Amino acid sequence: MKEKGIPMVDTELTERIDAWIEARWETIVSEIGTLVGIASQEDLEHAGPGMPFGPGPRKALDAGLDLCKRLGMHAENHEGYVGIADYPGADPTKTICQIAHLDTVPCGPGWTQDPHVMTRREGYLMGRGTLDDKGPFVVGLYAMRFWHEQGVRFPYTMRMIIGTNEETSLKDVEYYLEHFDQPTFLFTPDAEFPVCYGEKGIYQGVFTSGPIVDGKIIEWHAGEAFNAIPTDAHIIISGEVEKLPAAEGLTISQEAPGHVRIAAKGRGGHASQPAGTKNAIGMLVDYLLTNHLVSAGEEQFLTLQKTLIDDYTGAGVGVAAEDELFGKLTIIGGMAWLEDGRLHQSVDSRYPTTFSRAQFEEQLSLAAKRFGASYETDNDTEPFYIDPSGEEIQRLIRVYNEVTGDDRKPFTIGGGTYAREFKNAAAFGPEMPWIKDPDWVGPMHGDDEGVSEELLKKSLKIYILGIREIMEINYA
Repeated sequence: MKEKGIPMVDTELTERIDAWIEARWETIVSEIGTLVGIASQEDLEHAGPGMPFGPGPRKALDAGLDLCKRLGMHAENHEGYVGIADYPGADPTKTICQIAHLDTVPCGPGWTQDPHVMTRREGYLMGRGTLDDKGPFVVGLYAMRFWHEQGVRFPYTMRMIIGTNEETSLKDVEYYLEHFDQPTFLFTPDAEFPVCYGEKGIYQGVFTSGPIVDGKIIEWHAGEAFNAIPTDAHIIISGEVEKLPAAEGLTISQEAPGHVRIAAKGRGGHASQPAGTKNAIGMLVDYLLTNHLVSAGEEQFLTLQKTLIDDYTGAGVGVAAEDELFGKLTIIGGMAWLEDGRLHQSVDSRYPTTFSRAQFEEQLSLAAKRFGASYETDNDTEPFYIDPSGEEIQRLIRVYNEVTGDDRKPFTIGGGTYAREFKNAAAFGPEMPWIKDPDWVGPMHGDDEGVSEELLKKSLKIYILGIREIMEINYA
């Protein structure tokens, strides 16, 4: 007998799962490729009825729902905000949900391939969304499909919630929670294994310079999103290229008579994981300051940018903090731009329970004042966590450890996932950050985003067994 809550190795089942995955793998890869082929960044300029986040997210939603229907699910589009696809259970009032998103962050100029044409290279799938979150979406669907093909009818409905606005405003989840009951339990395949029971707070804002007088910066719009450290950034300043020194990682060219274009190539990544990155905005700032290429007012603001970007612990701008649950606060600068005669620098921080919006506003306003700038909050989401000793977390960690042979513990993250929007939820894979990918494989939100096919296969097996475990919990 299987002791309640403790999975035991079932050789016949695991071999059947492995064979099932192999038999369907090429189809799964093809379905991921179809979704990657849809550019699904938010485009509010072209939003309209039925496509509140623009035509790209709507097209991706339609494709996702089409796949759900072909897999035998009851699938519905809810005004373009969110999709819902079910395999009904014996008790329709209780739902065990996955939620994945088909919108993506924008693609910077540093890709070495078309980001919306998925390619296979040495066991990796390459393309925007392969890891975040189109690949995991397809894998999560097939995990539910496995049990449907086995003829299993679980006590609770299996539901996939298809998001379209995760990368920006989360208005998809807002819509879902306004129209549907809270899930009985939910996990999202949009983070890391083994299982995440808590997420740092997410705080964002903007530094703004005073009016720039006699400025040397002609054009600047660097970075693609607040929550991404840019790999690529460029700036156009007044000057002549032959008068400027060369620098590692920078390409300097004459844009027009009297105008020089300086482009930086760093190593980007997600705002929640700044370690090991090299911010392209920071590279430009360092070059401009070292060579005194901007006006006094611009230099003052660039010094503020350097203070922010050079120390992602937040100590430079007075917001360093930590706690036992989440560890240390991190902070990054993701976008910089010139608008209406003023310079702007975004802020994105992932913070523990010992810090708050009020503290950010106080300390960052003080930092801004030191450099003749101002500061304003853009948005804030407080830290989220559930009990790691609860039955759901304990079952999922056991499944993970059984499949992999590891002995890992539940953890918290700095990233923000859908889980924090629900009362009883967790983030569950698919990344295993301790496994090093080749240098040519980029991270989520970065250039040349990619994911290991073996990682996706293992994730699929974990999700299949994880669903069974959660379905065995008594939610009377």
